[in-house]
Amino acid sequence: MRKTILAAMMAAMALPLMATAADVDLDTFLKRDSFTDLKLSPNGEYYAATIPLEKSTAVAILRVANGQIVGRFVPPENNHARRFDWVSDDRVLIELGQKFGSLDEPQPTGELYSLRANTTSGELLVGYRVTGGNTGTRISGKKAEAVAAFLSDDLPSDDKHVLIAVSSFNGDPYTRLERMDVTSGRRIPVTRSPVQRASFTTDAEGNARFALGAGSDNVNKLFYRDRNNENWKLVNDEAVSKRIERAIGFSADGALAYLNVEQPSGPNKIVSWNPASGERKDVLRDPMVDPARLIHRPGTAVPVGALFLGDTPRTRFFDETSADAKLYRSLESAFGGDAVFITSSTRDSNKVLVETFSGRNPGDFFIYDQKAKAAQHVVSRSTWIDPAQTAPVRAITVKARDGLPLHGFLTTPHGREAKNLPMVVLPHGGPFGIFEDGTYDTQAQMLASAGYAVLQMNFRGSGNYGRAFEQAGAQQWGMAMQDDLTDATRWAISEGVANKTKICVYGASYGAYAALMGAAKEPDLYRCAAGYVGVYDLPMMHSRGDIQQWMSGETYLREWIGPADKVRDVSPVNLAAQIKVPVFLAAGREDQRAPVQHTERMEAALKKAGVPVESLYYPREGHGFYVDANRREYYGKLLAFLSQNLGGDKAAAPKPAAP
Repeated sequence: MRKTILAAMMAAMALPLMATAADVDLDTFLKRDSFTDLKLSPNGEYYAATIPLEKSTAVAILRVANGQIVGRFVPPENNHARRFDWVSDDRVLIELGQKFGSLDEPQPTGELYSLRANTTSGELLVGYRVTGGNTGTRISGKKAEAVAAFLSDDLPSDDKHVLIAVSSFNGDPYTRLERMDVTSGRRIPVTRSPVQRASFTTDAEGNARFALGAGSDNVNKLFYRDRNNENWKLVNDEAVSKRIERAIGFSADGALAYLNVEQPSGPNKIVSWNPASGERKDVLRDPMVDPARLIHRPGTAVPVGALFLGDTPRTRFFDETSADAKLYRSLESAFGGDAVFITSSTRDSNKVLVETFSGRNPGDFFIYDQKAKAAQHVVSRSTWIDPAQTAPVRAITVKARDGLPLHGFLTTPHGREAKNLPMVVLPHGGPFGIFEDGTYDTQAQMLASAGYAVLQMNFRGSGNYGRAFEQAGAQQWGMAMQDDLTDATRWAISEGVANKTKICVYGASYGAYAALMGAAKEPDLYRCAAGYVGVYDLPMMHSRGDIQQWMSGETYLREWIGPADKVRDVSPVNLAAQIKVPVFLAAGREDQRAPVQHTERMEAALKKAGVPVESLYYPREGHGFYVDANRREYYGKLLAFLSQNLGGDKAAAPKPAAP
């Protein structure tokens, strides 16, 4: 079994590797990862990790030499460390997010906390809670100001200061760049953006060179200037060019800027741009997918390549003969087929923190010493998972009825032939911009362990396949987006993978909508349907929930889902009479993204139509369930529902509590 030096925090999590036959050990799949992100300090003495807890995400600083925890920060309930960055040899800056449910994306609160090694709590430097009496906000230098702040540049040559992007909550929608002292929180204005809701891209000297933002119309604009205090010039206006351009950094000599540019068709490409001459050159483009993560030269912010998450994860470089490319090729060869990504490095670039992962492996981390040419295993995400015993995942390509290529992944039970299997179609949430990437998926693995093939498709509207593919889903809820799932399901039948009499469609959030819409639109295709924290009444999205509370959210609803008076006929709540199969619904009564009224109305409509429906509600849960006991009960009921209709395994009985 793989070792972990986070054992001191995770000792209570020791469990068998996999479930036994004829039942599913939910502990294997519901247990939280040991951590989510991991980064090495600039001097290599420490690493920091985000630690998922029941209702929050903490940060810990550990000493590399012995794994001893030397700093920790635990935010309040429903608050999560959504990002952290080393800003000196012994200090990280933490961006906080808030979410009310496990499936929510953490919404940034705009608060920045400082955590230093050998301390036991974070220090709030900037954010709306600066006025709170319990946050240590009376330290000289801090401003009690209702603002949101985000790290723009950690200023590697300055251990005391960083650059942050700051936006006011009170009538000032234009972002400003400020220089902040990471010990006192004192801030000094640097510049102001020419566009609302902006983010900045800086050069190696800390000059703000690009600003990208959008107003309430959600139209992106990119501005450039040669250095601080010069006028901003418009580089790209989405309304004119019909594409978004994002600045991602500069060449080592500072002469070239790199842009991630959307294309009229196909995936995004990275281009170099010479601001002096205006010349643009294509630098990197994958034939299938967008760049997923930028690769930087170790010890610098210079982009040199990208990780692409397509049918298989792959890395590509601006210069395939460079030392950066050779380092990756050497690591990829050493780790025997798993994807490789360097998450961070020491300032001198000698030691790099390497993540390896696959569809069967949640992830392992190693520190690689380039001089010694030796790798030291640091930690694994899920020590109780044996990749050799997990379900295989393979990429598939399906043609939609209109000829559009669709990409997805098929997970099948370990040790079984992928033929004539009961199948669960698992559409992702979002839906726009979200995508299936073939990496380890806990829910798909759980369903496969119960004996099901699991089909996960990137239907039109999904991200990762370029602007045109994503925009093809606009106002296609229940229409072409739904047809893509139907076509993929029929493909699995025609390939002999799925038993056509034993197919269920199940999802969460938008996936729940697609599940119920699938059962209504294709009553003879699915044997059952299940929806988790779903939206089923599309006109209600315009009046309830957190999306429509902002002008940009209203624009999104109108342009991407459709006007309220146009989406009634593609709302499952109005199509219950067309559903002929059993349904399982689950929701949290504190859900702000998909208010519980969606599920209540769906349940009532199904009962009125005489459709068998089972429901589960939790009064203190939101958009996805946090509480361990609730998660166990929910997945136990889901597996029982699927077993009753498809014949797969149920959940094993919980283990007795230790005396």
